[in-house]
Amino acid sequence: MNLWLVTIPVFLIATTGAILLVKRWRKSAFKFLLAINIAVMVGALALLVGALSSGPAAAAGGVEPAVAAAAAAAPHGAGGAALIAAAIAVAGSSIGAAFAVAYTGSAALAAMSERPEIFGRAMVVVGLAEGIAIYGLIIAIILIGKA
Repeated sequence: MNLWLVTIPVFLIATTGAILLVKRWRKSAFKFLLAINIAVMVGALALLVGALSSGPAAAAGGVEPAVAAAAAAAPHGAGGAALIAAAIAVAGSSIGAAFAVAYTGSAALAAMSERPEIFGRAMVVVGLAEGIAIYGLIIAIILIGKA
């Protein structure tokens, strides 16, 4: 079973607990949630340092020298970095498109309420704002192809 599927119920329980905590104790809940976030961040940094310190030399321990040499010659992390970059491209362009559509859509609706005949021109502007997300998706496809 995939580890990410197990974390979904844990995330939902933690989110529900945080919402109930904030509803009941507003000021002290902020301090408590901030302390939990800092603890999780410190734990994640400790795991990252541990993973980076093991490196390819520790992974090659106990194997044949030919296999160790092949493993050391192969570039590590290039595929993973491309996938992370693809995720950032999609997320950033989607968030940017969301802001653009929100502002242009509300302005288009306000303009159409006064002059209904400008519907076509207003929707072109909103469509151009949605194109930002498509550009991010294209970049992500290119990056996944390179991984």
